[in-house]
Amino acid sequence: MTPAERFRSVWRDPAGYGRSVKQETGRSILGFFCSYAPVELIYAAGILPLRLFGTRGEISLADTHLQSYCCSLVRGGLEDALKGNLDFLDGAVFPHTCDSIQRLSDIWRLNAGFAHHFDAVLPVKLNTQSARQYMIDVLSGFCRELETAFGKQIRDADINAAICAYNQIRKQLKAVYALRSQKPGLFEPSAVHWIMTAAMVMEPAAFLRDITAFLDQIGSSAGDAPQTGRKRLMLAGGICTHPDVYDLLARAGADVVWDDLCTGARYFEGTIAEDAKDPLAAVADRYLSRSVCPAKHADITARGRHLVDAAREQGVDGVVFLQLKFCDPHAFDYPYLKQFLDSAQIPSLLIEIEDQPPPGEQLLTRLETFVDML
Repeated sequence: MTPAERFRSVWRDPAGYGRSVKQETGRSILGFFCSYAPVELIYAAGILPLRLFGTRGEISLADTHLQSYCCSLVRGGLEDALKGNLDFLDGAVFPHTCDSIQRLSDIWRLNAGFAHHFDAVLPVKLNTQSARQYMIDVLSGFCRELETAFGKQIRDADINAAICAYNQIRKQLKAVYALRSQKPGLFEPSAVHWIMTAAMVMEPAAFLRDITAFLDQIGSSAGDAPQTGRKRLMLAGGICTHPDVYDLLARAGADVVWDDLCTGARYFEGTIAEDAKDPLAAVADRYLSRSVCPAKHADITARGRHLVDAAREQGVDGVVFLQLKFCDPHAFDYPYLKQFLDSAQIPSLLIEIEDQPPPGEQLLTRLETFVDML
């Protein structure tokens, strides 16, 4: 299996990948829903952190615990847990993000039946010195909880090794994004989506080996890549679990060349200082300095400035917001972000998505209309 085929295979069945790791190695696995989950510390404890993306099936059991107006990520994640689709997990980690994820943590702990459960209550306001110290204290407490639960001491050397591994992964993912921005014709429309999913699911050393081989292979043919002649677009929002969106945009006449997604660029932004005397402080500093999601606060215009700067840097013709239905933080953020884009004369389109994508032809018509206007 080539690296590209493995990325697609992991995207197609992330639970199957996790189950195979469990069966072959007996390794402990912790699920997480958010890019603020401190994966370096989980990995330093000898545990595989594995991102959860919600379900691809019908939601029924979760509706006995959650209102139908909770987002499909929260309801779908609980559905998979209640149906036993996540039986390879030893537990899950819930960082402090939106209200729905926090309440999911309570319901998960009482009903999902896993051996271990962790809450990492990171600060919301990130631009003060006291927030930094609070973040370090929370990360330290999380390490102690992992040590107690799994019986493994987490040394500074373990954390530094994990930091190096994830720095390398983020560096390679950024290289993939940069290459796609320069030569979008090198990639199948959904290829980077498959890569990002695999990056958040696969064992880090295995993913790093595959992504390095993938870049060596595709980079060698970069000079022969055809110009697509399509418009350049950027996606913005929380998560994207629909690779069809990329294919539909290509059919509509546009390439996705960058994004501001929790399952995209926000996952790999920022590096952590390596071999730091205080590795927990180094991990905290990345969370404090990377671009924020609407569940965190840096300053009142940070997200708007970041979106406009990224759009200009990548030379995009427009931005498509992918807004998960009932996601209040992103819904509250959208008007102000659109205002920033309008002020910078960058056209934008809002698409509301759920666990199931909108009808393909209907969505294609909307995308074609937007692309024609660019």
